[in-house]
Amino acid sequence: MLKKILAFLGISLCFVLQSTVFHKISFAGIVPNLMIVLTAVFGFMKGERAGILSGFFCGFLIDLFFGEFLGFYALMYMYIGFLNGKFARAYYPEDVKLPVALILTSDLSYGILCYILLFMLRGKFEFVYYLGHIILPEAIYTFLAAVVLYPVILVIDLKLDPERRRSKRRVVR
Repeated sequence: MLKKILAFLGISLCFVLQSTVFHKISFAGIVPNLMIVLTAVFGFMKGERAGILSGFFCGFLIDLFFGEFLGFYALMYMYIGFLNGKFARAYYPEDVKLPVALILTSDLSYGILCYILLFMLRGKFEFVYYLGHIILPEAIYTFLAAVVLYPVILVIDLKLDPERRRSKRRVVR
């Protein structure tokens, strides 16, 4: 129960930080996507089910406050969480390369899918502009935020799950 409460608090905190504080320290209007970081982390740390659930709640918050269509971002984040959950068997807590690569890939995929579904299908074909001015800067900023945020999440997770600390390899439940 404590893990679920902390997950809820983590999602809420990251949402508030992303939508308020990080807008004050944005670069050219670009903020890191902390919700992608959390969804990906829950996915590859805990498995597909946790990735889907965290993705739903992260996306649903974005839908409620910023989305045009209810469920659009929830569905996208659920897919991101599910796909990151596929890597739970390959996840080692002490290896930072896989988590950071998955977070970067998730953010790039998210940006490209948003372009396709929200802009290209409406006849806006400036992909190179969108890639250079929105997708890549956000992915780099999210990558830098993940490098700082991932170790914090890892320490919290290892404190909550001492069994994982003793085991070298993560056991998917």
